[in-house]
Amino acid sequence: MKRIGIVGGGIAGLSAAFYLERARRNGAAIDWMLFERASRLGGVIRSEQHEGFILEAGPDSFLTAKPAGMQFCRDLGIADQVISSNDATRKTYIFSNYRLIPIPNGLEFMVPTRILPMLSTPLFSWGTKMRIAKEWFTNGDRNHDQDESVADFVRRHFGQEMVDRVAEPLLAGVYGGNADQMSVAAVLPRFAEMERESGSLVRAALKARKNRMNSNRQPLFTSLKNGMQEMVDAAAAALPLDRVRLLHCVTTIERCGSGWAIRTEDRNQPFDALILAVPAPVAGSLLRDINFDLAKELCQIQYSSSAAVVIAYDQPINLPTGHGFLIPRTEGRGMLACTFVHRKFAFRAPPGGALLRCFVSSSRVPELKMRTDRWLLSTMHQELREILAVYDTPVFAHIYRWDCALPQYATGHLERVAKLEKILNEMPGLAVIGNSFHGVGIPDCIKSGKEAAEKLIAS
Repeated sequence: MKRIGIVGGGIAGLSAAFYLERARRNGAAIDWMLFERASRLGGVIRSEQHEGFILEAGPDSFLTAKPAGMQFCRDLGIADQVISSNDATRKTYIFSNYRLIPIPNGLEFMVPTRILPMLSTPLFSWGTKMRIAKEWFTNGDRNHDQDESVADFVRRHFGQEMVDRVAEPLLAGVYGGNADQMSVAAVLPRFAEMERESGSLVRAALKARKNRMNSNRQPLFTSLKNGMQEMVDAAAAALPLDRVRLLHCVTTIERCGSGWAIRTEDRNQPFDALILAVPAPVAGSLLRDINFDLAKELCQIQYSSSAAVVIAYDQPINLPTGHGFLIPRTEGRGMLACTFVHRKFAFRAPPGGALLRCFVSSSRVPELKMRTDRWLLSTMHQELREILAVYDTPVFAHIYRWDCALPQYATGHLERVAKLEKILNEMPGLAVIGNSFHGVGIPDCIKSGKEAAEKLIAS
């Protein structure tokens, strides 16, 4: 009987536990135990219902294009609770020069695929528009063996204005990070591949768009009717209570013969294999006395902290059509983005109500941890007044803070991950999962947990 220990009860750890338990019930000779230092499972995924509103403390959805999220819902038996984003009304704005400007139709991240919207948009100067036109004729002149930042990549193709007004705010909305530091190979692998194949991103994007027009279009985002907490609750309900240890902080990991020992505050427990579903620096700290090189590389992966300010109104407020807006770093605001939640998904607000969710990141507000809730709330209210002219009094506002929430895939990230995975391959029975290596989204974390479970079962 192989005993497997899981450290961390976020969605990655839950995924690993779920698939291990399913294999155990199907006759696999394994046993497992999960340790979570908090009083609940789910990590940053948390939904609350308050006065008819559904509030998301963390991610409100997952990308439909990544199949691991939807497959997990099917495996959990909650596929009937899945809802799609209201893409028919989807429109996103960029706040630039004191006004909201719609992202032009056909702009796929920072790559234009339609001519007229690009010519007519006030988002770009004529100099940038000419740069976009010239990009069509480029053949690429870069050494693809070397990584570069997203900002450098976009700047080479379209200029600084495209970095400032599109690439930086879009990436900040996903990673809460800085485009000047993030790796294009790790964060935008599809665009890096497009450049390798075609030289011109515009030519490659037009070709890909033509192919997509011949296939069925999926909604961009997927969520659950009563919030993303449904996924956590369904996964937790599928696990035996005696194999989940809440309020158990793992303080030390040690080698125990050919296996491992997990030490918590009150006891030491042996396992044949170990899955670490915690942020990379935490995993590095636990592994410092076992493999210094592994621990050092894990601790080099930096994380940002974030806060979400959710503001509810019991009456309609005057908002532009669409799902929200992004704010470039160059605008000097505290807010990074704002989502009109009641527009993006159904079932999020009572009839006639409105729900806004404002995001703040330590990449924009370095002293975020030191800022009080009062400062966060007053800053968000002030910026909503200045940007949207919203002067209505909300019925309530909730603030959610997440420390060490999102990994920053800096240039050279894939080389670091390759080094980490080489070391891990030489340490049978040890897996590091979650958002540290290959993607920050919910499907990425689920996939990492499932693959780790399957590998340990097979070995």
